[in-house]
Amino acid sequence: MFLKKIKSQGLSHLSYIIGHKGRAAVIDPRRDCRVYLKIAGEHGCRITHIFETHRNEDYVVGSKELSMLTRAEIYHGAGLPFTYGRTTREGDEFELGDIRLKTLETPGHTPESISMVLSDAGFGNDPVGVFTGDALFIGDVGRTDFFPGQEEKMAGLLYNSIFQKILPLGDQVILYPAHGAGSVCGSGMAQREFSTLGFEKRTNPMLKGMDRDEFIRIKTREKHTLPPYFSKMEEFNLNGPPALGCINLPQPMDADEFEDRASQGMLILDTRSAQAFAGVHIPGSLSIPLDMIPLYAGWFLSYKKDIGLIVSSRNRLDPALRYLARIGFDRITGYLDQGLHAWEVLGKPFQSIRAVHAKEVQKRISSNEKFTLLDVRTQKEFDQGHLPGAQHMFLGDLEKRFREIGAERPLTCFCGSGQRAVIAASILKRLGFDQVENCFGSIRACSTGICKIVVT
Repeated sequence: MFLKKIKSQGLSHLSYIIGHKGRAAVIDPRRDCRVYLKIAGEHGCRITHIFETHRNEDYVVGSKELSMLTRAEIYHGAGLPFTYGRTTREGDEFELGDIRLKTLETPGHTPESISMVLSDAGFGNDPVGVFTGDALFIGDVGRTDFFPGQEEKMAGLLYNSIFQKILPLGDQVILYPAHGAGSVCGSGMAQREFSTLGFEKRTNPMLKGMDRDEFIRIKTREKHTLPPYFSKMEEFNLNGPPALGCINLPQPMDADEFEDRASQGMLILDTRSAQAFAGVHIPGSLSIPLDMIPLYAGWFLSYKKDIGLIVSSRNRLDPALRYLARIGFDRITGYLDQGLHAWEVLGKPFQSIRAVHAKEVQKRISSNEKFTLLDVRTQKEFDQGHLPGAQHMFLGDLEKRFREIGAERPLTCFCGSGQRAVIAASILKRLGFDQVENCFGSIRACSTGICKIVVT
């Protein structure tokens, strides 16, 4: 008997494969799903069941892809009109050797959300674990804001699901959620990815001494970001996404071809580090450092446009493609062969972004120098501590709110460490702002005592 957790970096998505005696099930698979076939093969198992705990909003689910490869049956909860798979309802049981998986209907995050209760028949019927999807996390609970006008109803449903169905399974039950810390599906998740229901009852702020009315009040007052690509994920995950197949590396392009394709509308996505982009980049390109693609590409890329990649090395192509595929971006035309060096030696135009040290920012503030300090972190981060006089504008809102930016120049982008700030700087450059800077280190550097920080 085996149980493996597969983590998709960036999205902090957690999926699982569990099996015994030649049969296996996968819970909430990702789109690049061959990893599950490999694990099943290592244990001499065939994947026979695929369970989706809910219609995911932040990534393309791999159920249909995996089913085409294995002929496994796909199961969803009732409550949404899926165009593929089967419906499983409260009390349905599934056997994989001594493994027993039982369906619990646990709506709240979405109306059709389910949890799968795990038992080991060799040791009785008591639950050993529960796969909760986005209903219950380690240190937090799921969002309830995806259905406008129904926030109170969904929060009430989630309370009932957690307190009347999941927690009564027993303190000994191991918790297997669909996301960990860093996911946009919650804001208070613990860094660890292991817990029990008993430990959560004692430590999870959303479970301790919480009555139903207070739970609903807290959930309906939460402020979460809602990336525009979520609507595309909901569409894909309701109807089944396009087949992915094997992820093949795109074709290399020389600088002339790359420039020509860009002139025809291809978006240039530069995945190098923030420091490399600031040093030299192609005018009009969008900077999203590789590890930040899962969280931020969906805010700024279009599903209707071709994408040309710039990577620091060829071995960075595969992770870039996987990150993009997991949120549905498949139109990767090619990549710039030999990177920016090939561009530079042909005398093609390039730009840079001035780097500003935190000490210089503090000096400007202290001397009342005229400049705009643009903090692009989340509202919660900003409220927890920011520099005096900073203008707050969340990174995801930048393209629609840039006209509100203060008129003073230079314009200094600021975030947690300088990574998100370089994304902001690249966007502002594309929008026509000339005097754009990046404060590398940003709030982390300031927290060392370099700058005065105020709290809202």
